[in-house]
Amino acid sequence: MAKKPSKKSTPQKSQATKKPARRYKATPEGTKDRQHLIGVIQSGTGCTAAAARETLTALLGTITASLKKNQRVQLAGFGTFTVSKRAARKGVNPRTGEAIKIKASRSVRLKAGRTLKNSV
Repeated sequence: MAKKPSKKSTPQKSQATKKPARRYKATPEGTKDRQHLIGVIQSGTGCTAAAARETLTALLGTITASLKKNQRVQLAGFGTFTVSKRAARKGVNPRTGEAIKIKASRSVRLKAGRTLKNSV
């Protein structure tokens, strides 16, 4: 007897098709974050470890170069990196109580995006 062709079920138009949310593993205890991220890139894309390392290095290098030029870097859903300036100010040495001058500086700030805030 010949096999009957199987009927493929087609989703109805009224039902919205959603992609299942990806689940990522947190960095295991005792593992370097950079190595874990390289592993995540490698397993997610199927590329080699060297290509994953180059990808991560290029991403971090691009973010760093943009911040050096005082540009903001926005990653949708994750957050926005910006450079904030701290003015010069007077401080006190806690050991001696002596007044000291603290130089002006720049620092990196991350404002978390909505998706990141909701997931934590």
